[in-house]
Amino acid sequence: MEINFTQKICLILIGSAFQRCRISENLCRLIVSLKCSTDSNRPIVQISISDTGVGSRLEEFQNMDCTRNGDLAEKWDGVLNIKTTSEVYGYCLNFKEKVPARRLTKLPPTSKKDLKFSGTETSLSTYESFDVLCAGIIQFLHKMHMLKIPNVAVELMVDRTTNTGSKLETLFQANAGMHLPFSISNIERLVAGLEGHVLKHGNALDKECQSCLSSREHFKLGMGIVPNSEGTRNNGQIIEAVIIITELPEPPGPSCLRVSSTEVFYFQEFLPSTIPQSLVNAVTSVNWKSYGLSLKSSIVGEDGQLVLEWESLPPYSHIDIAIHCYHDQYPIIP
Repeated sequence: MEINFTQKICLILIGSAFQRCRISENLCRLIVSLKCSTDSNRPIVQISISDTGVGSRLEEFQNMDCTRNGDLAEKWDGVLNIKTTSEVYGYCLNFKEKVPARRLTKLPPTSKKDLKFSGTETSLSTYESFDVLCAGIIQFLHKMHMLKIPNVAVELMVDRTTNTGSKLETLFQANAGMHLPFSISNIERLVAGLEGHVLKHGNALDKECQSCLSSREHFKLGMGIVPNSEGTRNNGQIIEAVIIITELPEPPGPSCLRVSSTEVFYFQEFLPSTIPQSLVNAVTSVNWKSYGLSLKSSIVGEDGQLVLEWESLPPYSHIDIAIHCYHDQYPIIP
């Protein structure tokens, strides 16, 4: 799915909130809230992203990696509101400014009075499609859930108001990473996350499918460290890969069928990311035939995701792959 400009802004803010929670030593909560009233001819969506992780810093927002977009004024006025633990700060982002350090203007702070909140909250308003925003955020949260970050509970709440009233729903909720032993390795968490993805048929289901994947006996699991050709120049960089081959003994039900192609899930420093060409080359150069597989073709889509097509897969089979590249020391948010 191609990501538009407003979605990109939201995903950057959600990703930053995840990072603040991840490096915290405490249990954290991350809430994404979308509110929309469809009464007007041009509905406006109010987006709020709050977390109880470590405190945010100004540089996080000054250095947001957002490509300038000619349609910015039509979708978003460029104003990003930021609340922190001790005071409420206001910031105005101007993406017409070519120098990133000059895009953000700090407004005078105001007292939070009796408001009890520890962490960071960012909010903005946009004329972007409510459904488009929800779809992109849900897809992003599903990918983040695959990492099973141990100390973060995540929730996506939407409030849509029509002429018949307001409807509040929770579209995504996850805290599965908290149920795993805190001491297990990152790759073991990635294995658990990819297994959960497979058992839900690529997140097409809300719960694990009991009709054809009631156990993991039909899984062929492989995991390990991917050799890095650049050696010591990577300063402690680690590349971990997990592959699951599912072979069902009988035809699955209609709701269990999945496409035969494989989307390679790639994560960079604990966030979904565009896969680099070096890893595309590494994946496509694997001697798949030695594992009884034949790679037909590969393509990197506009969203930067690698998709593999296979030849002559056994009936009722599917292949899932996840790769995570990170440094052995947790990065400190600048």
